[in-house]
Amino acid sequence: TTLSEKDVCPIVENCINYFNTRMPKNVALNFNKPQFPIVCMINDALFEWVIENVIKNAIDALQGKGEITVSMLQDDRHLHIDITDTGKVIPKSSFKRIFEPGYTTKTRGWGLGLSLSKRIIRDNHHGRIFVLRSEINHGTTMRIELKKV
Repeated sequence: TTLSEKDVCPIVENCINYFNTRMPKNVALNFNKPQFPIVCMINDALFEWVIENVIKNAIDALQGKGEITVSMLQDDRHLHIDITDTGKVIPKSSFKRIFEPGYTTKTRGWGLGLSLSKRIIRDNHHGRIFVLRSEINHGTTMRIELKKV
C-alpha cells in the first residue's frame, strides 16, 4: 500500500460531511475539528474506509437515536481520532474480540468491518485501533492512533 504525507483533517471532515447528509433525524454527528493541520503517512482511500466503518458501527449502536462525536487530538508524536457514540456499550470482555473476523452482534452482520479496519490501521498505517472506553450512560469511544509526520 502506498502511503503519503497528508493532512488527515480534511479526510475525516469529508466523512463527516458525507454522513451528515444521510444521518437519521434523531442522530446528531458532531466534529471537533482541529484548528491546525495534522500530517500523517496515510493511504486516503483505505483510511477513509476505516473512518466510515467506525462511524457506521456507531450509528448502528445508537439504534436510531443519540449522538456521535468525532474528536481529533494530538500529542508530540501521535494523532488520536476518537469516535464516541451514546449507544449500546461493549462489554469489557469483548474489547479485543470485536476485532476478530466473524465476530458480530448484528443479525445481518458478517463481522468483518472492524477486523479489516484493524488490519488497515495496524499493517498498512502502522497505527492502532482499539476500544478506549465503553460505559453505561457514557457510550463507547473507539480510538484510532497514528504516528504524526
